Amino acid sequence: MRVVFTKGPGTSYDIAVHRDRGVALAPRNGPGGHPYLPHDLVHFLVEAEAGIELGVYGRLAAGDNGLFWPADPAERAKAARRRRSRPVKPSPRAKADMAMSEQLAGIAVPVWEVRHGHARHLPAYVTAGEIPAVVDRIVSRFDDYAGRWHALPAGGSLTLTW
Repeated sequence: MRVVFTKGPGTSYDIAVHRDRGVALAPRNGPGGHPYLPHDLVHFLVEAEAGIELGVYGRLAAGDNGLFWPADPAERAKAARRRRSRPVKPSPRAKADMAMSEQLAGIAVPVWEVRHGHARHLPAYVTAGEIPAVVDRIVSRFDDYAGRWHALPAGGSLTLTW
C-alpha cells in the first residue's frame, strides 16, 4: 500500500491511500496543525516502527476503509448503508493497537520537539525516565521525514509504502 501526503498551504495537507486490497479510496484532508510532523504521517511512522498491525494503516492495508470513503459513488453509498445498518465495532486487539498508536504518538512528538528545540519542556504527562525505548526509534524516523516535509512547497508530496 502506498500512502501519499500532499502538503497544502500552512500546515494543511491531503492524504491519499493506494492499496491492493479493498475498494479504491478517495483522498481526504488531514487535520494539519504541525509544520514538521503532520498528524497522519506521525501515525504512519509510529505504527510502522512499533510494529502495530491493527492501527490506522494496518487496517487500511487489510481492506478496512477507516476514516476514508470509497472513491466510487456507488461503493460510497453501499459503505454508508453498511455503517448505518451494522456499525463495525473494532476487535479488542484493534482497539488496543489504536490506543498504543495514540499513546506512542503523544509521547514521541513532544520528545522530538524538545530534542529539536521546538519546545522547551516535555508535557507533564511525559516523564523523561519513563520513555519507552521504541520512542527513540520513532523519533529517529521522525528525523528522516520532518525536515523533508517542512521543506516541501505547497503541492509537494511524500510517498510512503506500508
